[in-house]
Amino acid sequence: MSRQIIVGNWKMNGTSRDSQALVQALLAGLPASVPDVVICPPFTQLALLTDTLKTTSVALGAQDCHKDASGAHTGDISAPMLTDLGVSYVILGHSERRQEHGELDETVREKAVAAGKAGLTPIVCIGETEDQRDSGEHFDTLGWQIKGSLPDGFSGILAYEPIWAIGTGRAATTDEIAETMKFLREELVRQFGESGKTIRILYGGSVNDKNAASILSITDVAGALVGGASLKAEAFLSIVGAASAA
Repeated sequence: MSRQIIVGNWKMNGTSRDSQALVQALLAGLPASVPDVVICPPFTQLALLTDTLKTTSVALGAQDCHKDASGAHTGDISAPMLTDLGVSYVILGHSERRQEHGELDETVREKAVAAGKAGLTPIVCIGETEDQRDSGEHFDTLGWQIKGSLPDGFSGILAYEPIWAIGTGRAATTDEIAETMKFLREELVRQFGESGKTIRILYGGSVNDKNAASILSITDVAGALVGGASLKAEAFLSIVGAASAA
């Protein structure tokens, strides 16, 4: 089994001063043996942190990219631009992008293709709403999201984040996560064949230093996509430590 990966999604947080202080605290506290660690700051902080991280084991990720390599897209950032900055990963299809910017599965799929062509590892997010889970439609929803959001030959990372658990403090139970992970693995194999067995699946949604150990020990959980806790060095380092022990 490959090493677990812990991804910190800073979302729309962090001035230059804050970002440098947080990264320095993380680097100072990383244990000798660590999982793969990725931090995804806002676009405005990527260039600043490239130099800080280039001689470390921590990788740099972005929170989105455009489907086109260049063009008249005011305010957007292309995948080749991210590669040019030394970025290695990019989060795509986060529920906040889907809800606030109207991104569809097709949009996410096109971005994943663009990311792969630019040499980035796409981290594609899927997840169901509370109503979809309560009505028993969650597996159908997740299956269609995989089919619509992941391109043929996908070799990136899938991140499962139940929408009802993002930023709410309410994480799914270990039984709920285990059941969903089993379904996701089976669905990946059904849609992608043998390669579906090796696609890494992360869990996200109110992952913190208190629940990380139990979540990361679940079969098929290959790491975590961490939101709010990634903005606190001590909490994020605790999650990294839990991944090292998993």
